[in-house]
Amino acid sequence: MTSVHDLSQAFKALSNPNRLQMYLELLQQRQTVVESGPACERCCGLTELMTKLNVGAPTVSHHVKELVNARLIRVERQGKYLTCYLNEDMRAALEGFFAKAK
Repeated sequence: MTSVHDLSQAFKALSNPNRLQMYLELLQQRQTVVESGPACERCCGLTELMTKLNVGAPTVSHHVKELVNARLIRVERQGKYLTCYLNEDMRAALEGFFAKAK
């Protein structure tokens, strides 16, 4: 069960334009994977995010840390690369929040 505090942390993290864009990119990756099959299982690499956002590695790392702390994403190391995955529980909680607001 997601608490009001958890939701407020998620909204706080998403209030930054770069973090919001990163999260939207992961949502888009998720949508693409769902439509085309389990190619990468709802993931996005940090290099890909740096390229799409046109920001450096330290900036992306900072934003990733904030998204992880807000439980919006999780990160896995695969060799020397980090891959970001949506936290499906938080995505569902946000979806539920907005569904109730209608």
